[in-house]
Amino acid sequence: MIKDYIAAKKIGQKEYKAAVSKGKSPYLPVLDNILKHVETTNERRVGLFEIPLEFIVGTKTHERTESFSLNFMPILEDNTEFAYKWSALYDSQLEEGIRDPIKVYEFMNQFYVQEGNKRVSVSRYVGANSIVGEVYRIMPVKNDEKQNKIYYEFLEFFNVVPIYLLTFSEEGSYQKLADVVGKDLETPWDDKVIELLKASYAVFEKAYKAQGGENLDCTVGDAYLVYLTFYSMDSLINDSQSLTSQRITKLWKEFKTQTNEHVTLVKTPDEIKDNNNFIKNVITNFIPDYTPSHPLKIAFLYDKNSSESAWTYGHELGRNHIENVFGELVETRKIDNLSDYDSLKEAIDKAVDDGVEMVFTVSPAMMEGTVKAAVHFPKVKFLNCSINLNYNAVRTYYGRMYEAKFIMGALAATRTMDGRIGYVADYPIFGTMANINAFAIGAAMVDPDVKIHLKWSSEAGRDWQKEFEDEGISVISGPDWIKPSNASRQYGVYKKLGDGTIKNLAAPLWNWGKYYEQIVKTVLNGSWDAKGLVRSDRALNYWWGMSAGVIDVILSDDVPYYCEKLVGILKDGIIRESLKPFAGELHSQDKVIQEKGAEELASEDIIDMNWLNDNVIGNIPKKNAIVEDAGDTLKMSAVDT
Repeated sequence: MIKDYIAAKKIGQKEYKAAVSKGKSPYLPVLDNILKHVETTNERRVGLFEIPLEFIVGTKTHERTESFSLNFMPILEDNTEFAYKWSALYDSQLEEGIRDPIKVYEFMNQFYVQEGNKRVSVSRYVGANSIVGEVYRIMPVKNDEKQNKIYYEFLEFFNVVPIYLLTFSEEGSYQKLADVVGKDLETPWDDKVIELLKASYAVFEKAYKAQGGENLDCTVGDAYLVYLTFYSMDSLINDSQSLTSQRITKLWKEFKTQTNEHVTLVKTPDEIKDNNNFIKNVITNFIPDYTPSHPLKIAFLYDKNSSESAWTYGHELGRNHIENVFGELVETRKIDNLSDYDSLKEAIDKAVDDGVEMVFTVSPAMMEGTVKAAVHFPKVKFLNCSINLNYNAVRTYYGRMYEAKFIMGALAATRTMDGRIGYVADYPIFGTMANINAFAIGAAMVDPDVKIHLKWSSEAGRDWQKEFEDEGISVISGPDWIKPSNASRQYGVYKKLGDGTIKNLAAPLWNWGKYYEQIVKTVLNGSWDAKGLVRSDRALNYWWGMSAGVIDVILSDDVPYYCEKLVGILKDGIIRESLKPFAGELHSQDKVIQEKGAEELASEDIIDMNWLNDNVIGNIPKKNAIVEDAGDTLKMSAVDT
């Protein structure tokens, strides 16, 4: 009926005017125009697929683009032949539905119509969710741009789950989805799982959009993946709509923080002080929340035993430190060996029942259990020792260890006689590549010809100690810590002499006591929710370094005083920020990262670093090459290679 065309045209005209007012083109994008400015490889037929209408964004050619507004609603006058054909198609759709598939071109997971623009328009007008189309794919040339990487990850997903349904805004999301579902991206998923995925997504999408989800920056797929972190696909099918809506409300802040752009990175404790109005506390006769009769109860939860794990032992020293500093104002407890989700959940539940108001978990592998508990107990303050795991409900804390590694690299280069230094890394997770590269850059600033031979202690079937011995490499940057129950001198930077004697030179120091003191102090003095830092749409990560006193380098008595002077100069430069390891010209093993004179890499680029410096000999191992007991850590924090 022509009256329906008129109604659709009004919607289209409104969209047209809105686009013009924003300075945007009011017409549909034309794929042929887009392709003039991008590199492509080939065109291939994909087949007949059901396509979400929201994925259809434009036309293949310019022929019909000015007949529609950006939302595919018609804008031509209602006395035109186009209007009559649109109306006839609308009447046919009411009686028989859309029978013939449209023809579309898919580029970067968006669709452009070659044949069937009016069918798309009518389908959108009547409120349909999808339409069947013959899909042809135009492949972009692979490059390092974020959206390109995400698209190639989608293609990997599409090979095992051939549906158009989910889009994500962050790299690694398709792999995370596979992990949540208990599948991989190599073996085709069975039909039952795919149907459950489609059905549960449809339920979630409806409930999510009903609460205004379309107004958030993340995609529906991003939000759906967050939901699956806490609840199963089956829950969306079996539980009531009201319960699903309640869960979505509870997770709303997490949806808002799903892109990396929604992260507040606190690089010094002074940022907290600068954003907190202490004068206001004095004026309003600030009364502390915690006293000796009502102490702040804090739980430290460890995935390993402090007598077996050097990492855990360091955090345990930190716990003891805050007890000494704050005395009766705090009451702490620690629980070891929480290596699985069930034991961690039980420990958190018990701690909260006992009145604990602040919980520290010390491993990225513990984040899944931590964030689930944080959403369940919103009044408890949860922190996880990790970097780049962004949740609003859990704050993270970590150290800029690359600063210490830079100094240690320079020192190591003064001690090698043959221009070779060994370096042992543990896991290929966020922050590790920055440590390796900073070490390599520091070494090269002393000896431009030095080579860093990289080994991974977590790589299955490898023995880094034997390999270095066989290769005759004597100056080595080993593990950062000594295992308390099995002390070894092969840690930090050391030199192995001809008779097998180990001469220790330097070691990095994590001052967890200082770190915990600063964080706990924010709760005791009322600056935990410092104005300007804490927002409902952002995750908050503490990422402190040498200037905060939480990272340091300690030297042995065997270090010559000239080298000690060098270390002092470098340390002073790092603390004063006059020396920045990742400023200026940078080269990876295969390309130039940035040119001479460039500013320091952005903090996010340092954290996300997935390349190795040009003087590093070695590579970044794939996940399947790492020992099995590192699975949870890699699942949460592995870099994208």
